[in-house]
Amino acid sequence: MVFQEKIGVRSVRLALSAIALVAAGAAAAQDAPLQRVEITGSAIKRINVEGALPVQRLTSEQIAKTGATSVADLVQALPAMQGFSIAATAAGSNSGGNVSASIHNIGEAYTLVLLNGRRIAPQGSGSTINLNAIPMSAVETIEILTDGASALYGSDAIGGVINFILKKNYQGLNVEAHMARPGESSAGKNHNFSLTYGQGDLDENGYNVLLSYRRDDHKQLRALDRDFADTAYIPFGWNGKNYVYDRTSAATIPANVSATFNTKGSEPIGFNPYEKKNGKCAPMNQLALSNTALVQNCGFDFVQTIEIVPENTRDSLFGKATVKVNDKLNVFVEGAYSRLDLTARIAPNTASVSIAKGSPLYNTYVRPYLTSAQDADVKSVTASYRTYDWGTRDSQTITTSKNFVVGAEGEIGAWNFGTGLTWSENAIDERYVGGYVKNAEFRDMLAKNLFDPFLGIGAQADATKQLIANSVYKGSIRDASTTMKGIDARASREVMQLPAGAASVAVGGDYRNYHYVQTPRATASDIFGFSASPAYDLERNNYGVFAEMVAPVVKSLEVTAAVRRDTFEAVKNALAKRDMGSKESSGTYKVSARWQPVPSFLARGSYGTGFKAPSMLAIGQPLVSAGFTSKSWACPPNLKAENPDYCQVGTRQYNVVSGGNEDLKPEKSKQYTVGFRFEPTNSFSVQADLWNVKMTDAVDSVSEEQIFTQFEKYRNLFTTFVDPGNGQTYWAKKTQSINIGQVLNRGVDWETTYRHKFSFGNLTTTLNGTYMLKSEKLEVGTVPDKWLSSINYFGVDNQVAFRHIVRLSTTLDTGAFSNSLVAHYRNGYTDAEATSRNTATNALETFRIEVPSHLTFDWQGKWKFNKQLLLRAGVKNIADRNPPFSLRASSGHQVGFDPRYADPMGRTFYLTGNYSF
Repeated sequence: MVFQEKIGVRSVRLALSAIALVAAGAAAAQDAPLQRVEITGSAIKRINVEGALPVQRLTSEQIAKTGATSVADLVQALPAMQGFSIAATAAGSNSGGNVSASIHNIGEAYTLVLLNGRRIAPQGSGSTINLNAIPMSAVETIEILTDGASALYGSDAIGGVINFILKKNYQGLNVEAHMARPGESSAGKNHNFSLTYGQGDLDENGYNVLLSYRRDDHKQLRALDRDFADTAYIPFGWNGKNYVYDRTSAATIPANVSATFNTKGSEPIGFNPYEKKNGKCAPMNQLALSNTALVQNCGFDFVQTIEIVPENTRDSLFGKATVKVNDKLNVFVEGAYSRLDLTARIAPNTASVSIAKGSPLYNTYVRPYLTSAQDADVKSVTASYRTYDWGTRDSQTITTSKNFVVGAEGEIGAWNFGTGLTWSENAIDERYVGGYVKNAEFRDMLAKNLFDPFLGIGAQADATKQLIANSVYKGSIRDASTTMKGIDARASREVMQLPAGAASVAVGGDYRNYHYVQTPRATASDIFGFSASPAYDLERNNYGVFAEMVAPVVKSLEVTAAVRRDTFEAVKNALAKRDMGSKESSGTYKVSARWQPVPSFLARGSYGTGFKAPSMLAIGQPLVSAGFTSKSWACPPNLKAENPDYCQVGTRQYNVVSGGNEDLKPEKSKQYTVGFRFEPTNSFSVQADLWNVKMTDAVDSVSEEQIFTQFEKYRNLFTTFVDPGNGQTYWAKKTQSINIGQVLNRGVDWETTYRHKFSFGNLTTTLNGTYMLKSEKLEVGTVPDKWLSSINYFGVDNQVAFRHIVRLSTTLDTGAFSNSLVAHYRNGYTDAEATSRNTATNALETFRIEVPSHLTFDWQGKWKFNKQLLLRAGVKNIADRNPPFSLRASSGHQVGFDPRYADPMGRTFYLTGNYSF
């Protein structure tokens, strides 16, 4: 169970009983000294840590009760989280298993992630933090501010802040082991082991040293391991009719053929020689449902070859040494290191092979299926081939995160202060370890007719099989790193006594330097059909100062105000030897208040502004290859009229190129919250917070759907791309961002808790969730303005904003034993638009299905055997519910479900043992 305790809860309880309570119902001793602490969202240290902002707090015990095996699993399960990245999208992207957090569906780039209150290096040139960098075994508490905080933290905090607070002043040795296995098979099983050691008490010994290490190992889950995800050719029923949804690929084994002609106005044709000869497609292929009178292709069922959850191992290490110089000064040094080794395996590669007219391949596989007029008029012939015999495309990404801080905290006179120097780096080494083809060797095989792309799986000659084995490329294709160097300082104190109490202020500032470097390690001369990663060397400085004041206006009313000024310098492009963009400054402010007229009721609210600086690549990236469209499209008529030779034959995915924009400005926001907390008795409480965030000058681009359906309006967003495999030129989609967007998000975070004491134990039940009122974006290029909502609707941004995400958790504590039951619910939604064939009429129909709601239950039992030994056992997804059926075509190569919204593991059993020495 995760009990999300708002900070306002503690204020009510303090007024009711004059003692401090920690989460999970444990009471602190009444005679313990009250210490001034700093809470996420404020720089002012105070005894009463409650404030006017909605902060959710998770303790280590609450974290353990979730059964989560990673920081991402834990954070992404919270109802307030929507719009984040998951590790499974590595199946079809170069994310390397990047996992992120996104508060209220505002976006991962707008959620600031802190480690012990300080920034760490992002992954890439922007601001998104890979949660794999957080050492989970060292986490003591997580504080989540679900309100914007740019006035304190600067850029990136429009959506809110997540602060991972690590263990400190820990003594002893703790060993923990965990293993989990899906009930269906051992596929997808995982285990981890952690060791935490601490020595020295700051108060008694004047020092403390802490070391924490953890090893995680997660096995892959293949699409064939789950029957809801094992094919790209899916029969289904909808509204009383039977359909077939076809996501198969036009790159097949044996190859499809595309032919163009010299005569102007002649339409290109497509066919599969194997199907022409045998009257059916080869194994693992289906007759493509997108075929026309001129295009009769087969489609390769690539899903049968992919993994839907990638294999990965992770090592993390955290160390901290603190010395108490005197009663008013502590100095410390801390370091965190993590290494994620993830291998994603997707379908065998595609290859476009030019077939020369008159060649043996042409004469054998192409000419027999052309008319004499077509044969005489042929301009070019291309084989769309799937390199199945080379194996699946295996991409290994090693992501290392390093973070070092040297700092001091304490008191100087009446001031409480903290300062630190930070060096942080996130680095990626992406390697191909299977399935990719060496360029020279493959072209030599084609030139000497040693390889036949029109043969089936495993049908090549023995000599050719040996050549294939020797032509698999293995090696690094790129490495990239983001380095952050920074210094920060802040201080707070009481400044005056008001009739209702002391007023306090805080002042501070920070300076950071970001350096992003990417170096390509392979080119098209190394790998057939490969688009090399571009080289980057970008650097930018930014700095800011802030001030905050809190004042008790009257006994029941406290007001806080904060202001901040930030400056972002131009991006230094070392490769281009010039600055890009311009120096930008932005000021933000925030005013908040809490009102507590009676001990059992607390009202709070805030209003403020925020901003988000564009990433360095958003400014400085040249036009480079950026993959393919998420869906397959017919060639737009206006482009076909301009140059039909640049059109793909039939319905295909088109290449995408993207570039930066030197004229980008910071995105801006205005936001507010209004909420309350009511606790009439010690056994019952209810609270709710309404939040609203409106962004202007949002960095946005025209969606793929708009470009391909309004092709005349967006003709300027099409360009050309030269296929590195066959050298042919094709139309391509161009993506460039500009400050033209507006985004509006609004919703309510709510929670109610009930506690009851039985003679045999204590029962605690918490029902909490997020109710989304609005999640809209202004459609680019519409006059008058047209707002697009993604509430319960798969939107143009290829994601859903769920109206209801709800969590019900119940825990019964009976001495040494504890049992928890947790329900996770998210409502249904209208799916992405998709085209399927009606099996009764044989007609293609385009529509959206309704994806049903998803409800799962988890159980965990805990047995505290003695003071040293603690055991936990649990079951996730007790009813073994499959993910809801979906026809979406983006965010990974998985088909038949959306991995972002439901876990494909199924019923999973786990066991955890923890021993303290």
